[in-house]
Amino acid sequence: MKNKMKFLAVLGVLGIFISFSFSSLNTKKIIVIDAGHGGEDFGAQFGDAQEKKIVESIANKISQLNSKGDTEIILLREDDSFIELSERVNKINKINPSLLISIHINASKNSNENGVNAYVSKENDFYKKSVKNAKDLIEKISNDKLAKGEVKDSNLFLTKKSKCPALVLEVGYLSNEKDRSYITSENGQNEIANKIYEFIKK
Repeated sequence: MKNKMKFLAVLGVLGIFISFSFSSLNTKKIIVIDAGHGGEDFGAQFGDAQEKKIVESIANKISQLNSKGDTEIILLREDDSFIELSERVNKINKINPSLLISIHINASKNSNENGVNAYVSKENDFYKKSVKNAKDLIEKISNDKLAKGEVKDSNLFLTKKSKCPALVLEVGYLSNEKDRSYITSENGQNEIANKIYEFIKK
C-alpha cells in the first residue's frame, strides 16, 4: 500500500512538471523578422547602397543578439535569397507568431523626406495590436539621427494576409543624406538592431 501511494505521488509530481513544461512551451513568444526584398529584388538603391543588403544585415544582427533564446526569433531570410510574397505569408502563417516585423528602407524623390515610418493594414484581424506595436517601435528607434515618423494605413500584401499582428517598418530614407549616412554605417545598423531587439524583449 505504501509503495502504491509513493508511486501515485511520483506520478502526481510528474504530471504537474509535464503540465508546467508544456504550458511554458506554449507561452513562449515567437517573433518573425522579415528582411525585405532579396536576390534579384534590390529594393531601394542609392549608389552602392542597396535596401536588401541593409535590412538583411539588421535582421541578422537582431537574431545574433538573442543568445539566451527566451524569445524565439525566426528570420524569413538570412542570406541574399529571393522569396515570393505569397511564400513569405505561407511561412508566417504556419509559424503563427506573436508579431511580424518586416524591415525595409524608404526612398523618395524628395530628398528632405526622412525618418522612421511604419505601415499596417486595416484588413488584418489584429489591426489594433499592429498599430500599437508600430507606434511603440517607431518611438523606440527614433533618435537625433533618425527622425520620428508615423504609422500609415496601407493594404500591403504581407500585412494584410498575415494572420498575426504585422507591420512593415521603414528605417530611414536612402534618398536622404543624413538617414543614408546612419543606416549604411555599422554603428547605425547595430543601434537599430539593438532597439528592435529591446522592443521585442519587453
